[in-house]
Amino acid sequence: MVNGGLSGETSAGGLSRIDWMLNRRYDVFVLELGANDGLRGLPLAQTRANLQAMIRQAKAGGAKVLLIGIQMPPNYGKVYTDGFAAIYTDLAKQEKTALLPFLLAPIALDRSYFLPDQLHPNAKGQIKLRDHVWPVLKPLLDHQ
Repeated sequence: MVNGGLSGETSAGGLSRIDWMLNRRYDVFVLELGANDGLRGLPLAQTRANLQAMIRQAKAGGAKVLLIGIQMPPNYGKVYTDGFAAIYTDLAKQEKTALLPFLLAPIALDRSYFLPDQLHPNAKGQIKLRDHVWPVLKPLLDHQ
């Protein structure tokens, strides 16, 4: 297992490093990027294109892909918020990948699961997220 994430990473940053990440063969590639794109209000088409390119490159290397989505708070407006969430569902369908639509679903409404910055999960929140991701990830690992 390799964790290629960087704090504050955008989908453009991930795409710029994808060749480094894919310099070895992976059976499963978990892609969870885009939150910082949304928080910065970056164009939806740009985020979608970056995620799609990473999915395609991972699949071209033989990996099964799990796309993990994120959602934006409503203060970004309905058009942006809905469009952002649709990136993940649309890409998963189009690229035929496994999907977890919203990583933070089990903790999003309970601030006790977050660090003082109210953006990043604390240790208790991480356990909840592990339990949320596992049912979608496990089937990909079972078929190796």
